[in-house]
Amino acid sequence: MSTAVAAPPAHKPKPGFEQPEEEQSFHKIRITLSSRNVKSLEKVCAELIKGAKDQRLKVKGPVRLPTKVLTITTRKSPCGEGTKTWDRYELRIHKRLIDLHSPSEVVKQITSISIEPGVEVEVTIAQN
Repeated sequence: MSTAVAAPPAHKPKPGFEQPEEEQSFHKIRITLSSRNVKSLEKVCAELIKGAKDQRLKVKGPVRLPTKVLTITTRKSPCGEGTKTWDRYELRIHKRLIDLHSPSEVVKQITSISIEPGVEVEVTIAQN
């Protein structure tokens, strides 16, 4: 006696979780932001992440990298005579990383926001 096993019914995805018909090529995109001003850097990060979440993309970040502190110590006296007093100058460079998982066309829309002066943006794309 053989028993026939019926195939399970076709799985129906929940609304909103359907797979797209045409498969777009997704890229891993890393946006590196660097600036001397923390407020403007954080503002640009927040705008980029808000734009990416509006497009419903996977976002990781902002990852705060260690601050680079460049120091220069110089003598105050131009001639070298007098009391030995020194000036110390510092330049602090702050960096943030944002990782996106999206099609490359969408990145142009996200990065078209107004970027604060003094904030440098570097975009690297790695095909997945």
